[in-house]
Amino acid sequence: MTKSSSQQRAGHSSQSARPAIGFNRWLLLSLILVVVAVAAVFGLRAYHLNTYTIPSASMLPGLQIGDRIEIDPEAYQDDVPDRGDVVVFDGAGSFTPYESETTAKRVRDAALGLVGITPQQNAVVKRIIGIEGDTVECCDEAGRLVVNGDAVEEPYLAEPARPASSSPFKVAVPQNRVFLLGDNRYDSIDSRSLFGAPGGGMIQMDKIYGPVKAIR
Repeated sequence: MTKSSSQQRAGHSSQSARPAIGFNRWLLLSLILVVVAVAAVFGLRAYHLNTYTIPSASMLPGLQIGDRIEIDPEAYQDDVPDRGDVVVFDGAGSFTPYESETTAKRVRDAALGLVGITPQQNAVVKRIIGIEGDTVECCDEAGRLVVNGDAVEEPYLAEPARPASSSPFKVAVPQNRVFLLGDNRYDSIDSRSLFGAPGGGMIQMDKIYGPVKAIR
């Protein structure tokens, strides 16, 4: 009789332990799902913060309307912007918005905001032509830009047979700023359009989000 009671108690103990094992498995699965969800949100956030859509023809032929470009936001942490870099930067207060404010864009931004993603506003893409200390001038007899007295070859221009700018200019790039132009010089709002504005069309280096590293 005692033996039978012992066996019953043992059996009861074994059965009562099973829910605990099931609970632990459920808890582990929940933790895995949470980790995956957090990783997905951060991955999506990083993707949207570092990618942009080309809406205009100002950087033709290299960047076409509708292209998705990706930047490297860490490129200038240990380095500095250089001539020839194509960069995305904050154009607030100077350049026109990089993306138009459409209904679709507002809906997209609201949806992304629900997961903590706030797209960077007023982003503009241009090519750096002059860095701090440079003197940039247009143009020499062959229609080329001149930087620090040297003519610049620009194979990326949309219209290489025409002068590198439709209007002459000569500027000195101040400290901590860059001078930027679009590759499609005859259809681009860039530093040339802002000579009379604060900063003279020169963008502060800390407003640069990063250089373009890929076209998708």
